[in-house]
Amino acid sequence: MMNFPTDYTAILKRLDAINPIAYANTRNYINGDVTYLSPYISRGVLSITQIAQAVLQKNEPYKIEKFLQELAWRLYWQSIWKTKGAALFTDIKQPQNNVQHHQMVAAITQTNTGINALDTYINQLYKTGYMHNHVRMYVSSLACNIAHAHWLQPAQWMYYHLLDGDIASNTLSWQWVAGTFSSKKYYCNQENINRYTNTNQTQTYLDTSYDALQTMQTPIILQEKNNFNSTTILPETLWPNIENDYPILIYNSYNIDPLWHSNTPANRILLLEPSHFLQYPVSNTVLQFILDLTKNIEGIQIFTGEFSALQSKYNNTIIYKSHPTCTHYKGLAENSIDEPLIIPGNFSSFFNFWKKCKPILINQ
Repeated sequence: MMNFPTDYTAILKRLDAINPIAYANTRNYINGDVTYLSPYISRGVLSITQIAQAVLQKNEPYKIEKFLQELAWRLYWQSIWKTKGAALFTDIKQPQNNVQHHQMVAAITQTNTGINALDTYINQLYKTGYMHNHVRMYVSSLACNIAHAHWLQPAQWMYYHLLDGDIASNTLSWQWVAGTFSSKKYYCNQENINRYTNTNQTQTYLDTSYDALQTMQTPIILQEKNNFNSTTILPETLWPNIENDYPILIYNSYNIDPLWHSNTPANRILLLEPSHFLQYPVSNTVLQFILDLTKNIEGIQIFTGEFSALQSKYNNTIIYKSHPTCTHYKGLAENSIDEPLIIPGNFSSFFNFWKKCKPILINQ
């Protein structure tokens, strides 16, 4: 299952194959029954509502609550972004303590951490654009809590490589591990890593107690630092061919929904804004995945340029889906189908959010 087809029919087959009960029981294991749907959720191909409805048609809500909660975590991150805005990129609840630098840990980028499982799955991230969620937590903990790097630059490094890169989910997950959006830091030791990655490595710097990890000095292998300075090379494009009688539907890397206005005569444009990818760069692998997903949308044209240039060039009505990355768009903004689930507010915990989200999610 470690592949990510971009054909919409294949994606729907993957959606239909979800086993939410097996997922709840095994999701923390590297070979667990996970869905591999996250890239399609992040890119707006599938909605949380669509996935929830699919599993609820086959299962009673009380039997799959853990699976529904995992869907709701993504909504929770989005609600925090909606509430906090640019503050998402600062330490939200409290400063990260014991920070020794604001750079990247060289051993992580070079897959030379000395922890075999982590090096293996970082290499897999580079090759496939995917990393199991539990391994993401391990890598985050290593960077922030063992190597004592501030979370921001390592989070940008991971986002760059993820097919399912979601600014809110990635940023706040790193903050949760680093203790800036949680009550305490997350630690993992070698025993825990071995258990969930099916490895048996011993005698590493993580092969110790959790108490010892919390007072550990940065291991020599993790002391070298470097800066993460990557860019996205966008395709050069011509001005799109526009039919004056039809509206312009703007798609972007967070909205590649093939069902959106699928029966509406329209000019369809995937907008790749250099300013967006300068702020949030992604790898060539991620960019190609985005481009391949657009093949499910008949007649779509790709335009590399700023929204303002497109707006100045054409007089057509412009329609787009609301999202925190496109607040500068002008035209007719439409809410996504998940909008009722993205409940803004300063929730003290996920479970306070879940109490409000659960009845909406189940009854949609």
